[in-house]
Amino acid sequence: MPKNIFVNLPVSDLERSKAFFAALGFSYNAQFTNEIGACMVIDANIYAMLVTKPFFQTFTPNAIADARKTTEVLVALSCDSKVEVVTMVEKAVTAGGNTYSEPKDHGFMYQHGFQDLDGHIWEVMWMNPDHVA
Repeated sequence: MPKNIFVNLPVSDLERSKAFFAALGFSYNAQFTNEIGACMVIDANIYAMLVTKPFFQTFTPNAIADARKTTEVLVALSCDSKVEVVTMVEKAVTAGGNTYSEPKDHGFMYQHGFQDLDGHIWEVMWMNPDHVA
């Protein structure tokens, strides 16, 4: 049976975060979405749980990192093409996110990224399948 991955991210404004990621083309699993958390579907077995900060705090004894000041995680997401990378970053910026570096073209791999509304870093990349084989 395949494993699932759930990346839990604390968010300041759940509805605003849901709208931001919906603008990037992501959907939500209604079965695991309510007023304190949303299950964002990334792929068949990959999800991001957008969780209000008070609810997120119940899962950890540690302080919640302010992703605008420190980096607690880099969420890397593969795309099917360089165009998809560019498009996703453009959508993120249009929806209120920002870029934090210039795109990098390594020939065999193209990467760029954005920060979401809470400052979480999303690295978006495409790797030429000819170089993987």
